[in-house]
Amino acid sequence: MSSIRERNKEKILRAASEEFADKGFAATKTSDIAAKAGLPKPNVYYYFKSKDNLYREVLESIIEPILAASTPFNPDGEPKEVLSNYIRSKIRISRDLPFASKVFASEIMHGAPHLSTEQVEQLNAQAKHNIDCIQNWVDRGLIAAIDPNHLMFSIWAATQTYADFDWQISAVTGKAKLDEADYEAAAQTIIRLVLKGCEPD
Repeated sequence: MSSIRERNKEKILRAASEEFADKGFAATKTSDIAAKAGLPKPNVYYYFKSKDNLYREVLESIIEPILAASTPFNPDGEPKEVLSNYIRSKIRISRDLPFASKVFASEIMHGAPHLSTEQVEQLNAQAKHNIDCIQNWVDRGLIAAIDPNHLMFSIWAATQTYADFDWQISAVTGKAKLDEADYEAAAQTIIRLVLKGCEPD
């Protein structure tokens, strides 16, 4: 029974991610989520109680890996290794959780009205930690004297675009869906640009 419950919850969460990404929170109906998941509408309420709770679960599903992606960051770490691992983690998030990523991006663009105070504090603390690590490397001459804030913003933009702007990417590449080789090429390209740009003068 436990495995059935988890499978059903996963189906609903995946369907909700797609619906919220496509229509936004207000326009999404629980009946559409249930239909996409292939389950009766009452199951949505049985597992998640409300549309608000389900939306927050979708956000949580992306926030956890976003926070985990920063694990390599530490002042004593090797900048090339840390930045490479971080970029690869961010690309994996765009590859594996594209719809949840879009929901998160929309949430942020609207001022994060559904994020809890704790989640906002976690995300801000993570960003500050990463930026402080980069500044530490700059101060020690391990990387170029670049603005750590804008380096982080650039990495976020470069990696998240593969989820948030997939329509444009498909239109340009002529591919309905990127494959593993495409994501590897993306990671290698971004890593090369970042590391070359961070080389000490």
